[in-house]
Amino acid sequence: MSAIVWTAAVSVAVWCWLLLGQGFFWRTHVRLPPRREPEVWPPVCVVVPARDEAAVLPASLPSLLAQDYPGRAEVFLVDDGSRDGTGELARALSRRLGGLPLTVTSPGEPPEGWTGKLWAVRHGIALARARDPEYLLLTDADIAHAPDSLRSLVAAARTGGFDLVSQMARLRAESPWERLVVPAFVYFFAQLYPFRWIGRRGARTTAAAGGCVLLRTDMAERARIPDAVRHAVIDDVAVARAVRASGGHLWLGLADRVDSVRPYPGLGELWRMVSRSAYAQLRHSPPLLLGTVVGLTLVYLVPPAAVVVGAAMGDTPTWVLGSVAWAMMAATYMPMLRYYRQPLWLAPLLPFTAFLYLLMTLDSAVQHYRGRGAAWKGRTYARPDAVPDEG
Repeated sequence: MSAIVWTAAVSVAVWCWLLLGQGFFWRTHVRLPPRREPEVWPPVCVVVPARDEAAVLPASLPSLLAQDYPGRAEVFLVDDGSRDGTGELARALSRRLGGLPLTVTSPGEPPEGWTGKLWAVRHGIALARARDPEYLLLTDADIAHAPDSLRSLVAAARTGGFDLVSQMARLRAESPWERLVVPAFVYFFAQLYPFRWIGRRGARTTAAAGGCVLLRTDMAERARIPDAVRHAVIDDVAVARAVRASGGHLWLGLADRVDSVRPYPGLGELWRMVSRSAYAQLRHSPPLLLGTVVGLTLVYLVPPAAVVVGAAMGDTPTWVLGSVAWAMMAATYMPMLRYYRQPLWLAPLLPFTAFLYLLMTLDSAVQHYRGRGAAWKGRTYARPDAVPDEG
């Protein structure tokens, strides 16, 4: 057997294992667990870090102010040095729309060792604690919530005994590049962090989705959130790990009516979204980078290459093995495309999208070793290990 046949056979074997042995990551049925409404609704404070978010705030903040929550709830928007009138716009929306009480505050520039977003979160949590809430809802400024979102999160946390409940907001997928890249982003995330595993007590797999995190206040204190993760590049996963390390019970799943309204119309915007934290996900490790490149190539690029080479050379075993692996890949991607309401003909294009992610990851590593730091909304982070995971 030729090397290409062996390689294609290994790719098929890997896909068999991914299909059955990686927590059924490709399924999209993990939504908010069964829940009962409590007899007494606990107080909740919502903390929203925001930097230059005037473009998206009119589509997101009204949804928080309009939450249909039976208990006491209050919103704290922390204006992280915005230059586009984010704070003023938030106050104007609150005056015009009413709803939950809104406090707009600013923490000033972050001290050395803190990313801007986490410094803003720290400031918001400190203000919120004066209200003695039982839960904190940490949500990004681009996230729009259905009217019953907060009560559903609290009911799920109370019923399941969860210290952290997080929903992966449905990202926007309207432009051609968003349709190609965004569903794959969530698909790859679920492959790394299978949702079914995260909800198990004592599980090693740990993650959260930063756009929507409901956290028990006493657990935040025990896990020293956000001080313990102030250097974190990918702050949502770091928060989840800190909570798990403190004995917390976590849940993560896909959202039904929690949506990101931030547009990524072109490839450049999506490229920056991924590349600014991709190498940090690999802990800035060259061996992990090499393993990722080899893994992406074997799992996603070998199958179509085997089909093309096998067809061109009349090598039936190579063609068949490549086709089987490619078909398995496409089949596991279809549920995510359905969740994002995208046409299923995009499924066979997943190898091309994976190749883009491979290039984004390499670009992230190049940026790291060139010492450029990262720029986000007018703020430059000189240290490559202090890249924010904002928006």
